[in-house]
Amino acid sequence: MKYGSSILGIILSLGLLFLTPIAYSDALPEFRLKAVFLYNFIAYTEWPDHHITINLCIYGDNSFENEIDALNERSVNAQQIKIHHKTDIESLLDCQVIFISSSAINDVKSILNYLDSKPILTIADSKNAAQHGVVLNMSVVNNKILFEANQQAALQNGLTLSAKLLRLATKVYR
Repeated sequence: MKYGSSILGIILSLGLLFLTPIAYSDALPEFRLKAVFLYNFIAYTEWPDHHITINLCIYGDNSFENEIDALNERSVNAQQIKIHHKTDIESLLDCQVIFISSSAINDVKSILNYLDSKPILTIADSKNAAQHGVVLNMSVVNNKILFEANQQAALQNGLTLSAKLLRLATKVYR
């Protein structure tokens, strides 16, 4: 089984370097794979201002458990990711990336209105979140993690999503 474990390690390492359009969730916990997607979403997004630190904020319940901790202090595009857990909307302006957990998705309109087109990448994993203005939304379909992109919301926020990222999205809202 060492051989299988090393192959899996190589695949995960490559997943952190290259965005994969589909990830199988039966081999690894769903939220570990979603954490890998978060990392890649950050890697394939450009902000109008350069930040030395990318503050990745989890708003609502932390459904990632410890899986998200692997991203804390990890480098991406010469920037360092810092993980923060937020419980109030007023504290979100310090974030460059906000993951809106399913426990807080009912607040999505209030969150987006409060952010008021600030250069913040919003991400969720709740049904119809991209249609409501969240920039990237993940879902699990047939044991695969897929995502859709709201390019209009990204542009309104001053963000540029890589063409590579947009090509891998199951749907792009323009």
